Amino acid sequence: MLPYDVIKPTCPAVPVVVSVPHCGQRFPKDIVPHYMPQVLQNPDDTDWFVDKLYDFVGDLGVSMIKANYSRYVIDLNRSLHDQPLYDDGRVTTSLVPHCDFLGHQIYSHSSSIPSKKEVQRRLEAYYMPYHNQLKELLEHHLNTFGIVLLFDAHSIKKSVPTIQKTPFPDLILGDNDSQSASHELIQTALQTLGHTPYQLSHNQPFKGGYITRSFGNPKENVHALQLEMAKTNYMDEAQRHYDESKAQDIRAILQKMFVNLIETLGKLSKK
Repeated sequence: MLPYDVIKPTCPAVPVVVSVPHCGQRFPKDIVPHYMPQVLQNPDDTDWFVDKLYDFVGDLGVSMIKANYSRYVIDLNRSLHDQPLYDDGRVTTSLVPHCDFLGHQIYSHSSSIPSKKEVQRRLEAYYMPYHNQLKELLEHHLNTFGIVLLFDAHSIKKSVPTIQKTPFPDLILGDNDSQSASHELIQTALQTLGHTPYQLSHNQPFKGGYITRSFGNPKENVHALQLEMAKTNYMDEAQRHYDESKAQDIRAILQKMFVNLIETLGKLSKK
């Protein structure tokens, strides 16, 4: 199995690529014995169903790349050099996590924790293929349209006290403190998401992970935005099952946002 799937648009393409790096649930067979059984059954930090939530984008001309393997195998949204994304005291997980966001160990024994050699193998087998494919998609769109937007889609439990003591806002738009995308695209997203019943935050407490920060380069016409959303927006209150009714509401807003972003990209490409 490839580490990723690419879903091509069902209509003429537009200069937008959606990345879903944390929706994967699979574990390669050769490393399955190293994990706690409960981790394999319920990889808790998965961005459950985010690829399903955004599956409408193909009808707008948007390409999507999504991960197949769990972030517990290797986290596609972390630096190659495992540099932490934040330094404000919150719990952060590493490139190859040893524990979840609540600090629970995910490996069955200390001897199962991956060695440097194993980390390098996972980089080559799972991490680099995703990043190389994402880079190829962005370059193709840039060459075709002269501009491209990478939209990195995520979700998180409504409350994770090791990151923030209070519950998260419903929607958190991240753009690396306005460095990863143009002002026009940022404002388009903020204005669309802001005129909804959902509570919106900008760059707090998440300002975009490694994918947003490393690929976003507005000076070269490559823009990147990250949207983190509370799972309660589209899942049941226990945050275990997809809720069609809730999902329908947020999908309508997301669709409007993409339509507006595509329009803004068209205007920027003519400047």
